[in-house]
Amino acid sequence: MNTKINFAGIEFKNPVMTASGTFGSGIEFSEFVDLNKLGGVVTKGVAITPWAGNPTPRVAETYGGMLNAIGLQNPGLDTFLSRDIPFLEKYDTNIIVNVCGHSEEEYVSAVERLAEAESIKMLEINISCPNVKEGGIAFGTNPVMVEKITAAIKKVAKQPIVMKLSPNVTDITETAKAAEAGGADGISLINTLTGMKIDINRRTFALANKTGGLSGPAIKPVAVRMVYQCANAVKIPIIGMGGIASAEDALEFIMAGASLVSVGTANFHDPLTTIKVIDGIEDYMDASGIEKLSELIGCVK
Repeated sequence: MNTKINFAGIEFKNPVMTASGTFGSGIEFSEFVDLNKLGGVVTKGVAITPWAGNPTPRVAETYGGMLNAIGLQNPGLDTFLSRDIPFLEKYDTNIIVNVCGHSEEEYVSAVERLAEAESIKMLEINISCPNVKEGGIAFGTNPVMVEKITAAIKKVAKQPIVMKLSPNVTDITETAKAAEAGGADGISLINTLTGMKIDINRRTFALANKTGGLSGPAIKPVAVRMVYQCANAVKIPIIGMGGIASAEDALEFIMAGASLVSVGTANFHDPLTTIKVIDGIEDYMDASGIEKLSELIGCVK
């Protein structure tokens, strides 16, 4: 069986990666998971300067998932490049760095710095960040802004860039097309859906931020639908994510049109989920007589 996938010119030993923000930079999970077995590790979002994140409480459990309003807390690029990247370089896995910013200039500066690290194979650009120059509206909700920020990043990037799309839009194919028009090498979806939880005993919001990003099994049907729509709207490859907790879940995304998949929230309650997904995909291929996993990408039309 051949589980290798070529994505934007980068070879992955298998399609299973970690979703940004759910695996740190691998350090925290390395005593549970053999990082060498993963197709890739997608790091928690990093910005040019440190971000403190939102006030607590920042996480709340929901039926079939969780809400988070971490606020993209991160140590900034200086610490990230001196601590996290050297750690990941010890493993035989692709390093994908998730990048965040509050302005076009911040994104571009971060991408320019990351271009210097040859071990970083790909960049995932989080465009669900609030654009401070546009009143806090997320970059990823406006197709014009998506194309503009993609083109600006692409001009300075040395690695392939993947734009991470927000599902909090009327038509996700419009932002997918905008990313493609801006020169993106791929897209990843979905990011979290905006949600809210109220603590009826305290009669207040469960999150200090009032709203947060909903992730976990509850969003999977929405994510699969959006991956399918984008796979049939653009020609660039897709990383699928949103509620993946088993090989069956991952295969749904692949059959809908994703070339790679990322496991997120499931890591919190079962650190071995990524390995179980990899093994399960191999078992499925063996039982179904499939020699190349690439045969399954977008097979459902």
